[in-house]
Amino acid sequence: MTIELIPLGTADVGISPIMMPGGPLGTRVTVEITSVDCRGERLRAKLKGAAAADWAVVSPAGIGLMDVRLTLETDDGALIYVSYNGRVDLSQGLEGATAYTTPRFETGDERYAWLNKIQAVAKGVINAGVLRYELYELS
Repeated sequence: MTIELIPLGTADVGISPIMMPGGPLGTRVTVEITSVDCRGERLRAKLKGAAAADWAVVSPAGIGLMDVRLTLETDDGALIYVSYNGRVDLSQGLEGATAYTTPRFETGDERYAWLNKIQAVAKGVINAGVLRYELYELS
C-alpha cells in the first residue's frame, strides 16, 4: 500500500502573533488569523468572518502545538468549516518557521461534499506575517 499526495493547492494565511512568555506550560502564542486565501484547481476560497484563531504552546525546544478552527467561503458561495492540528518549529524564531498540519473539512454544500471524505496534509513556512501552506489530499 502506497500513500499518494494529490495537490489541493496553496493557502496563504495572514497571521498576527501575540506572545505570552513564562506560563505554566511554557510560552503561549496566540495567533490571530487575519486572512486566508486558498487557491487550487478544485478549491478557491477566502476566510469568512473575523473569528478564526490559532493557539500554540511553545516547548523549551521551540516546538509549538497548533489548534485552528475557521470558516472558508468559496468563490461560488459555499461555506466550509476547517479545523486542523499540527506542529510548528519556532526554534529559530517566527520568521521562516515551518508548520506541519492535518486539515479536516466539513461542508453541507453538495458541490464540495468530496471534502467531507478526505484527509488533507499541509506544510507551510512563515514569511513576513504570512504562513503559506502547500495543501495535499492523502490518497
